[in-house]
Amino acid sequence: MLLRARVRLEPMTNYSAPPAAGSGESRTAAMLAHLAGPIAAAVSAGWLSIVGPLVVWLLYKDKDPFVRHQSADAFNFQVTMWLVSVVGGLLCLTIILIPLGLVMIIVGVLASIIFGIIAAVQASKGQPYRYPWKLNLLN
Repeated sequence: MLLRARVRLEPMTNYSAPPAAGSGESRTAAMLAHLAGPIAAAVSAGWLSIVGPLVVWLLYKDKDPFVRHQSADAFNFQVTMWLVSVVGGLLCLTIILIPLGLVMIIVGVLASIIFGIIAAVQASKGQPYRYPWKLNLLN
Protein backbone atom coordinates (compact mmCIF):
# COMPACT_ATOMS: atom_id res chain seq x y z
CA MET A 1 0.00 0.00 0.00
CA LEU A 2 1.39 3.33 -1.03
CA LEU A 3 0.60 6.44 0.94
CA ARG A 4 0.59 9.77 -0.81
CA ALA A 5 0.79 13.08 0.85
CA ARG A 6 -0.13 16.25 -0.91
CA VAL A 7 1.87 19.26 0.05
CA ARG A 8 0.61 22.60 -1.03
CA LEU A 9 3.00 25.51 -0.85
CA GLU A 10 1.36 28.85 -0.48
CA PRO A 11 3.10 32.16 -0.93
CA MET A 12 3.97 34.02 2.21
CA THR A 13 1.53 36.88 2.47
CA ASN A 14 3.14 38.85 5.27
CA TYR A 15 6.58 39.04 3.66
CA SER A 16 7.66 42.29 2.15
CA ALA A 17 10.90 43.19 0.47
CA PRO A 18 13.39 45.01 2.67
CA PRO A 19 13.33 48.76 2.14
CA ALA A 20 16.01 50.34 -0.02
CA ALA A 21 18.39 52.97 1.30
CA GLY A 22 17.63 56.59 0.63
CA SER A 23 20.33 58.96 1.79
CA GLY A 24 24.02 58.62 2.46
CA GLU A 25 23.29 58.97 6.17
CA SER A 26 21.05 55.91 6.15
CA ARG A 27 23.69 53.86 4.32
CA THR A 28 26.34 54.99 6.83
CA ALA A 29 24.14 54.16 9.83
CA ALA A 30 23.29 50.73 8.41
CA MET A 31 26.96 50.08 7.71
CA LEU A 32 27.80 51.09 11.29
CA ALA A 33 25.15 48.70 12.64
CA HIS A 34 26.70 45.80 10.72
CA LEU A 35 30.30 46.64 11.70
CA ALA A 36 29.55 47.49 15.34
CA GLY A 37 29.03 43.83 16.23
CA PRO A 38 32.38 42.47 15.03
CA ILE A 39 34.28 45.52 16.32
CA ALA A 40 32.68 45.34 19.77
CA ALA A 41 33.25 41.58 19.82
CA ALA A 42 36.95 42.10 19.16
CA VAL A 43 37.25 44.75 21.88
CA SER A 44 35.18 42.95 24.53
CA ALA A 45 35.99 39.29 23.78
CA GLY A 46 32.52 38.84 22.29
CA TRP A 47 30.29 39.96 25.13
CA LEU A 48 29.30 43.39 23.78
CA SER A 49 28.68 42.44 20.16
CA ILE A 50 24.93 43.03 20.46
CA VAL A 51 25.16 46.54 21.91
CA GLY A 52 26.16 48.43 18.74
CA PRO A 53 23.39 47.15 16.47
CA LEU A 54 20.86 47.60 19.28
CA VAL A 55 21.88 51.24 19.82
CA VAL A 56 21.61 51.97 16.08
CA TRP A 57 18.19 50.27 16.00
CA LEU A 58 16.98 52.32 18.98
CA LEU A 59 18.16 55.57 17.37
CA TYR A 60 16.74 54.91 13.89
CA LYS A 61 13.73 52.62 14.43
CA ASP A 62 11.22 55.43 13.87
CA LYS A 63 13.29 57.51 11.44
CA ASP A 64 14.53 55.32 8.62
CA PRO A 65 13.05 51.95 7.56
CA PHE A 66 16.28 50.85 5.81
CA VAL A 67 18.42 51.44 8.91
CA ARG A 68 15.77 49.91 11.18
CA HIS A 69 15.63 46.75 9.10
CA GLN A 70 19.41 46.42 8.69
CA SER A 71 20.21 47.14 12.35
CA ALA A 72 17.52 44.67 13.49
CA ASP A 73 19.02 42.00 11.23
CA ALA A 74 22.51 42.78 12.53
CA PHE A 75 21.29 42.55 16.13
CA ASN A 76 19.47 39.27 15.48
CA PHE A 77 22.54 37.76 13.83
CA GLN A 78 24.89 38.93 16.60
CA VAL A 79 22.59 37.43 19.26
CA THR A 80 22.54 34.16 17.32
CA MET A 81 26.34 34.04 17.03
CA TRP A 82 26.69 35.03 20.68
CA LEU A 83 24.47 32.10 21.67
CA VAL A 84 26.48 29.74 19.45
CA SER A 85 29.65 30.89 21.23
CA VAL A 86 28.07 30.53 24.68
CA VAL A 87 26.92 26.98 23.90
CA GLY A 88 30.42 26.25 22.59
CA GLY A 89 31.88 27.59 25.83
CA LEU A 90 29.57 25.41 27.87
CA LEU A 91 30.55 22.37 25.83
CA CYS A 92 34.20 23.13 26.62
CA LEU A 93 33.43 22.52 30.29
CA THR A 94 33.24 18.81 29.57
CA ILE A 95 36.44 17.07 28.60
CA ILE A 96 34.98 14.96 25.84
CA LEU A 97 33.16 17.83 24.09
CA ILE A 98 36.03 20.35 24.08
CA PRO A 99 36.72 19.90 20.33
CA LEU A 100 33.08 20.51 19.43
CA GLY A 101 32.91 23.51 21.76
CA LEU A 102 36.04 25.04 20.26
CA VAL A 103 34.67 24.57 16.74
CA MET A 104 31.41 26.27 17.73
CA ILE A 105 33.25 29.22 19.27
CA ILE A 106 35.49 29.63 16.22
CA VAL A 107 32.54 29.36 13.81
CA GLY A 108 30.57 31.93 15.80
CA VAL A 109 33.44 34.43 15.84
CA LEU A 110 34.39 33.96 12.19
CA ALA A 111 30.78 34.12 11.00
CA SER A 112 30.24 37.32 12.97
CA ILE A 113 33.27 38.95 11.37
CA ILE A 114 32.84 37.67 7.81
CA PHE A 115 29.10 38.19 7.46
CA GLY A 116 29.31 41.54 9.29
CA ILE A 117 31.81 42.79 6.70
CA ILE A 118 29.76 41.44 3.79
CA ALA A 119 26.62 43.10 5.18
CA ALA A 120 28.45 46.41 5.71
CA VAL A 121 29.66 46.42 2.10
CA GLN A 122 26.12 45.76 0.88
CA ALA A 123 24.75 48.51 3.14
CA SER A 124 27.34 50.97 1.83
CA LYS A 125 25.93 50.32 -1.65
CA GLY A 126 22.40 50.91 -0.36
CA GLN A 127 21.40 47.29 -0.84
CA PRO A 128 19.69 45.34 1.95
CA TYR A 129 21.48 42.26 3.26
CA ARG A 130 19.93 39.20 4.87
CA TYR A 131 22.10 37.11 7.15
CA PRO A 132 22.08 33.36 6.44
CA TRP A 133 21.06 32.19 9.94
CA LYS A 134 19.56 34.29 12.67
CA LEU A 135 16.93 34.33 15.35
CA ASN A 136 14.19 36.87 14.69
CA LEU A 137 14.04 38.95 17.84
CA LEU A 138 13.86 42.51 16.49
CA ASN A 139 11.96 43.68 13.42
